[in-house]
Amino acid sequence: MNQSAKRYSPLQVALIGGAITSTALFSVFGPAWCRSVRAALQDSPKAIVDQVWQLVNREYVDGKFNQQNWVTIRQQLLTKNYSSREEAYIAIREALKKLGDPYTRFMDPKQYDALTSQTSGEVSGIGIRMEVNEKTKRLTVVEAIENSPALKAGVKAGDQILAIDGKATQSMKVDDASKLIRGKAGSLITLRLGRTGQNEFDLKLTRATIEVPTVRYALRQEGQKRVGYIRLREFSAHAADQMRKAIRDLGSQGAESYVLDLRGNPGGLLQASIEIARMWMDSGSIVRTVDREGVSDETFKANKTSLTKLPLAVLIDNNSASASEILTGALKDNNRAVVIGSQSFGKALVQSVHPLGDGSGVAITIAHYYTPKGTDINHKGIAPDIKLDLSEVQQRQLATNPDMLGTQRDPQYVRALTALSNTFALPKQPNSTSQRPASPGAVNLKL
Repeated sequence: MNQSAKRYSPLQVALIGGAITSTALFSVFGPAWCRSVRAALQDSPKAIVDQVWQLVNREYVDGKFNQQNWVTIRQQLLTKNYSSREEAYIAIREALKKLGDPYTRFMDPKQYDALTSQTSGEVSGIGIRMEVNEKTKRLTVVEAIENSPALKAGVKAGDQILAIDGKATQSMKVDDASKLIRGKAGSLITLRLGRTGQNEFDLKLTRATIEVPTVRYALRQEGQKRVGYIRLREFSAHAADQMRKAIRDLGSQGAESYVLDLRGNPGGLLQASIEIARMWMDSGSIVRTVDREGVSDETFKANKTSLTKLPLAVLIDNNSASASEILTGALKDNNRAVVIGSQSFGKALVQSVHPLGDGSGVAITIAHYYTPKGTDINHKGIAPDIKLDLSEVQQRQLATNPDMLGTQRDPQYVRALTALSNTFALPKQPNSTSQRPASPGAVNLKL
């Protein structure tokens, strides 16, 4: 039985990271000062300020706090009076800046909610992808997602969204339209649609919780060979299940090799990257994390649960980061795949994300990671086996025409086909379809 992706939702991840003990570190000050602090923290924005300080003090990867006196910073934070939460948020952000780590960051409730929605791989809405059409300048449906209220109601690609609950969408940005369309599961929404060959019409839909597709795949017939092309956009909580389905579907269609496209993938959940690596590898180390004491926290390895042993090429670029680099590093260092493209981003830090009492949140860098061969890629990135940088024109073409990705009009994909062709002279290995689930492993966010 496959693991439930919801088991590793961001909220649970953060809670597993450790409960917050508001008095755990009060002993570093005098008793009288401690009593005054406790009184000041009751029902005050200072409660959030101290909650963040406590978490950073306990978990942050740099025990020297970037040469800052972290205890003094706490005293300074708690001697201030905050007239609002917003004022406290500013103080928290200023304190975190002193760590010199852009990945240790505070998020207000809206930012935290956006992050958890993204990494959960779920949204509450009607299940469409949309864009502002370049020619018509109208908000237009690109796709109705599988099993979504929109698809079940008959929404089609190319439909123009003219109004959302009576509000005209003329000149409306996609982000603004998304905010109107999203809402509580079970609530109603009315879209006014325009469709070629029909009069405008209203369509009532009921919002639902929808799994966002983060994996897209297709079987390509390239000459005499069948190539399974898989594009992974981010490592959300549902990414592993979607990747498992993609590998198995393509295998059942007779794929003889695979191209895994991680270009532009900014990362996501550490656990998802480990699970996906195990789908491609039967043995070998995946990643090693090191904590603030310089001690190896844990080494994650393959566990003989690979789904295929067929030839594999991986595409990366300058925006392939974090969890993408963990997966790429594991496949490269274990000689499981040939890596093609541009140098990756270079982020070798692990964050744990915690919810705070008022709905805000904080991400804290808790560990450094190394590839199986012990390489530190932070600020360096992973060098591809075959370096092929795209020109600005080529990058622009692929960005504005995503349907070109993974086709003969995609230079890096074409180069991957050449690299894979060299492997067909070798004895063909069986395509395993093991049903065993991946090990739970770590539960920290890798952002």
